[in-house]
Amino acid sequence: MPCTTILIGKRASYDGSTIVARNEDSPNGEFSPKRFVSRPAPKAGDVYKSVISHLEIELPEGGVRYTAIPNADLKEGLWEEAGFSARNVGMSATETLTSNERVLAADPLVRYDKDAGTPGGIGEEDMLTLVLPYMTSARDGVLRMGALLERYGTYEMNGIAFSDADEIWWMETVGGHHWIARRVPDDCYVTMPNQLGIDDFDLEDACGRQEEHLCSADLREWMAANHLDLTIGVAAGHFNPRDAFGSHSDSDHVYNTPRAWAIQRALNPHAGPWDTAAPAADFGPESDTIPWCREPERKLTVEDVKYVLSLHYQGTPYDPYAGGEKAGLYRPIGINRNSQLAVLQLRPYVAPERSALQWIAYGSNAFNALVPLYANVDETPAYLEDTTTRVTSENFYWANRIVGALADAAYGPCLPHVERYQEALTSRCAALVRACDAEGGSLADCNQAIADECRRQTEALLDKVLFEASMHMRNGFSRSDN
Repeated sequence: MPCTTILIGKRASYDGSTIVARNEDSPNGEFSPKRFVSRPAPKAGDVYKSVISHLEIELPEGGVRYTAIPNADLKEGLWEEAGFSARNVGMSATETLTSNERVLAADPLVRYDKDAGTPGGIGEEDMLTLVLPYMTSARDGVLRMGALLERYGTYEMNGIAFSDADEIWWMETVGGHHWIARRVPDDCYVTMPNQLGIDDFDLEDACGRQEEHLCSADLREWMAANHLDLTIGVAAGHFNPRDAFGSHSDSDHVYNTPRAWAIQRALNPHAGPWDTAAPAADFGPESDTIPWCREPERKLTVEDVKYVLSLHYQGTPYDPYAGGEKAGLYRPIGINRNSQLAVLQLRPYVAPERSALQWIAYGSNAFNALVPLYANVDETPAYLEDTTTRVTSENFYWANRIVGALADAAYGPCLPHVERYQEALTSRCAALVRACDAEGGSLADCNQAIADECRRQTEALLDKVLFEASMHMRNGFSRSDN
């Protein structure tokens, strides 16, 4: 599933929060309608059944309530994607990653074999459901996920984020059963654009102290047996997983690396030169050396997250709305196929039951707004939960889909309305959260007030963009004869 991820350590964020954010994008040629739900604690002994891989796994004890953003259409399973559990730990799964032939030969992916009746491994469909209700910390999430991968394998390469109030961990699957994970430095942010990203890994730590790095039990021996370490002249025990396990294809320079370039260009504008004559230069959109993590020039906000995960190369020759010979050359971050954006924020300065905010946006990020919702609730508002496969303006998902399609077709006239909507809705909903924090109000009531505000402002925006788009229909006529 194509996605874009940004992770922000607690000393790099504006308020000391850990922040995990990811766009979930639908496959080309289809939509994946999404819902925001609160799941009850799973029952120990129940059997989870994967639709894609036909794998059955008995659920363990110790599960708790959690939020999720599943598909409305269950033909390919739940795809729960992102959420918080009642323990105030978060998970985002998954960022689809790239690999290479050497890795896939050494540890093949575990795919369902219909003819043999052999189940496949676990994948994006399954991971949040199988791990989030049970994990007790970000580190514990990595270890639980790793145990499942080593036992059942996976049929795809995945990047997975785990967070608690103190730490963020990023995990990358390597082949069918192997994995690595690195703790995100507290003073850095991480950019991940569908490409295996970790560019420095300490095997000595991962196989010893396990302070900042974790890995599958036999990773070192497996790498040695298959000659996978390609690094030269680095500190003892360190290697570059991006070189060893990732891809280096021409398509990466069109589809993946430009997105990391766009985010870091926005958050570290003086680190460049970003706008070089040669796209493949060290700071160009086709560079293979854009770092996995970087210290920002200033502390980063939720608004920054929304901006960079909505980028379509504004201010560059590559903006598809700008025209010119380079317009649309690279795959945007804010794209027509964005299904949902989930921002998982754990705030250290409020009571634990109010700490977890799950910010939600549906549809194309170029035209939607990001709103906060408390995660420590048993129910979610119908306007965000009751998405079906039927297209209707009666829920937040499809209303945003319709807005995006209309506004894209009349971009210039609609843009001022969209920008005012984005600012007004996000600020109003954030103000409702601030008031609820201060007054100790009901979390469920605050979420409902936010949903009501979403409906009111989104319907008003829909009215405006519908009018602007209708004025640009090709069968218009200007004669004013009523």
